[in-house]
Amino acid sequence: MKKIVFSLLGILFFISSCKEGAKKDKETLSSSAETTLYFGGDIITMEGEEAQYAEAVVRKGDHIVFVGALDDAKKQFKDSELFNLNGATMLPAFLDGHGHMYMVGIASMLANILPPPDGPGADFNSIVKTLNEFKDTEDGKWCLNKFGWIVGNGYDDSQLTEKDHPKAIDLDKVSTDFPVVVMHQSGHLGSINSIGLELMGWASKDTPNPKEGKLRRNPNGTPNGVLEENAFFTVLGKVLGNTDDEVNAKAVKLGQLQYAENGYLTAQEGRTAPSQVKGIIKEANAGNLYIDVVSYPDMRITGAYDLLKGEYYNNEHTYKNNFRLGGAKLTLDGSPQGKTAWLTQHYHRPPQGENADYKGFPIMDDEAANQSVADAFENKWQLLCHTNGDAAIDQYLNAIEKAQVQYNYDDHRTVIIHGQTIRKDQIERAAKLNVDASLFPMHTFYWGDWHVESVLGHPRADYISPMKDALMAGLNITSHHDAPVTFPNAMRVLDATLNRVTRSGKILGPDQRLSAFDGLRTLTIWAAYQYFEEDHKGTISTNKYADFVILDKNPIKIDPLEIHDIKIVESIRRGKSVYKRK
Repeated sequence: MKKIVFSLLGILFFISSCKEGAKKDKETLSSSAETTLYFGGDIITMEGEEAQYAEAVVRKGDHIVFVGALDDAKKQFKDSELFNLNGATMLPAFLDGHGHMYMVGIASMLANILPPPDGPGADFNSIVKTLNEFKDTEDGKWCLNKFGWIVGNGYDDSQLTEKDHPKAIDLDKVSTDFPVVVMHQSGHLGSINSIGLELMGWASKDTPNPKEGKLRRNPNGTPNGVLEENAFFTVLGKVLGNTDDEVNAKAVKLGQLQYAENGYLTAQEGRTAPSQVKGIIKEANAGNLYIDVVSYPDMRITGAYDLLKGEYYNNEHTYKNNFRLGGAKLTLDGSPQGKTAWLTQHYHRPPQGENADYKGFPIMDDEAANQSVADAFENKWQLLCHTNGDAAIDQYLNAIEKAQVQYNYDDHRTVIIHGQTIRKDQIERAAKLNVDASLFPMHTFYWGDWHVESVLGHPRADYISPMKDALMAGLNITSHHDAPVTFPNAMRVLDATLNRVTRSGKILGPDQRLSAFDGLRTLTIWAAYQYFEEDHKGTISTNKYADFVILDKNPIKIDPLEIHDIKIVESIRRGKSVYKRK
């Protein structure tokens, strides 16, 4: 059965050959080559305000030592191994604007119930069928043994035939002996079966909603199995609370693989529980990280502050064994497609059981939000904050303004994560506060039609992830995938950033499209700036790391509508290949 990981056969990531695109020329000018000379294709340096090309690049050790003309490179570096791109395109390696590397690995272990084309989850029957098939496989039995639950990842009510969430009565068709949980593609909702409800103590109509979450209910008041926000996270915590060293090692291995396959050599774990941080650190200390991983612990989970005050966070933003803590993560609201994001205007169509003026809800009150942001500023922790709804963005910007007055932390590079319904006045205010924005234009493809039909309607839906206005206002912007919400597919990210085409083929907010070069900057130099790593990564420049991604086509020179078909040929970190396409 196909699972969320693209190719489990790719676990042995040092593949010996590449059948298409770039091929190494094994000839060298000396038998003792210590340098590699790259040539023979479009080398886009990502420097400057428009595309610049170099004929040749030379790597020595971990760093780039030459960028320029091929003849000059051959004269200066006569002992180089030659790497002929054979017409492929080389760029600086991509940096993850926002995602969850560890959770990508976890999702790879679970039943894939994503909607087509990414999975089989077209309706309730296909979800039940997939889960029943999965539970009898060796992978399914392994997961049940490790987690104690039968787990499926990625259903999406907006894409299901029923246009609804599967409920306990549906999941009882999978098992009445074991708890079952299915995760919504947004990562903010889920559903459990009747055994799961009993296990959680949520079977009675008198069961109160968990703090900062909701249990959706049957007409008689009993929970129906659908969980919103902290209700879902409580179950997820119970499932992931059963992880051990074997699970952590597998999650890190599979997560890294998917990132390397997609040209990302700096990966983010953008909302990490302290136990997961410790699992990643153990793998790092064992020498098992071959890409850079930056973790942002959820600051509201017990133990996060202790970690951030420990050895893995420093204001120099340096790595230890390819791992570092980048700062803290805060979450102020939920999912727009799941209709838990906190808006200032009501949803176009409210979710089941809500009134017509329903606007979603906050995760915390202003006092708690202000204190969390103040803590980050006081300790000089970079803060990433999940804010989808414009009401949540108001709350965040207010908190930043108060913290900046109190602590005068100028180079904070605080980040708005997602910002789906950010307003133009909020963009201008964020620019004045020196706030970065990692936006999510992939929503235009995956949920653009749903935003128009059900979530926001016109004109609000046209303005989701307004990349152009954010750029013009002076925000440093990145574009992300939020994996495992979607696959960590860099070319899908770039496609959506440039084209904003929905599943049905409509262009959603054409005035918010970026050029191909600016789209690439959101994945390279602007992303490096977001990480405080612009001096080491993000462009092909002398003295920066020799971290490259090789593509079979040049995104700047082809029809933008063909960008999502571009293939990653090879990912090279510090001059060493960590992924080659078969």
